[in-house]
Amino acid sequence: MRMHPRTAGVAWVAILLTALATLGLAGSASAKLTGEFKKFEFCPYTNTEVKRCLYSLTTGGKVILGSKTVTLEKQVTLKGGYSKPDAEGFSKFFEPTDKITLTKAQQNVPGGLAGIVPESGTPALVKALIKFFFENKITGLTSTLELAKPASDIRISELHLAEGAGIALKLPVKIHLENPFLGKSCYVGSSTTPINWELTTGTTNPAKPNEPISGKTGEVEFLEEGLILELTNSELVDNNWSAPGASGCGGIISFLVNPIINSQLGTTTAGHNTAILVNKIDESSALAVKLNNEENP
Repeated sequence: MRMHPRTAGVAWVAILLTALATLGLAGSASAKLTGEFKKFEFCPYTNTEVKRCLYSLTTGGKVILGSKTVTLEKQVTLKGGYSKPDAEGFSKFFEPTDKITLTKAQQNVPGGLAGIVPESGTPALVKALIKFFFENKITGLTSTLELAKPASDIRISELHLAEGAGIALKLPVKIHLENPFLGKSCYVGSSTTPINWELTTGTTNPAKPNEPISGKTGEVEFLEEGLILELTNSELVDNNWSAPGASGCGGIISFLVNPIINSQLGTTTAGHNTAILVNKIDESSALAVKLNNEENP
């Protein structure tokens, strides 16, 4: 069953009411989740502050940091639970029980460490040689998106997500650049100076030279007799964020390497960066997840 995206907010309320109505039928034996509820295995639904469970799978998109563009080829998962909304419509996020709020997936940086990206008209053989020499395990470069703050610093607005207007997800992140030469501590962003994404399914209002871009709420579908709401082809976007300079690159010679990395990245102030995340988002009430668990010993 599919529904117009702007009715999704009402649908979430209906799901919660349904779960409340059926809660009294729950058993008490030790149990396990079944069917589509399995994805909420690590939702902290027994925490009384948690009202909803989230499992969001980023299946594509891209991140533009200064002059570098990284395509999100490997999936990234954001999962956990969140509270009822505050006066501003934002809910506090809660860490999943397995402690992995945001999964780490190494994404290939085109051109590798040398930053050599073939022009569109470059012969195929030359492209292959560049890839061989500059995108291997020694000279290749990967970037990994990581959570920069505790899960409790994440904020989500299911109303803004459904309506396609306003900030839907506030996500503090950092980007881990990895290569044998750079060492293990090369980051753009940190716990003290995070990259703060304010993602929307609506239209952005960025600083110049960036132009406004629009996200998508996606297609709405109900699963498990209406107790799980799923958004497919949802796009969360933000192109008005800034990023600090790289730090910790090159180990003991980071004072030499950091400036080189920053020169390759170019300008990373607001208006020069973009995040586009294509997602499949599943949500359910904590009560519905708890009920499914108790009904399946």
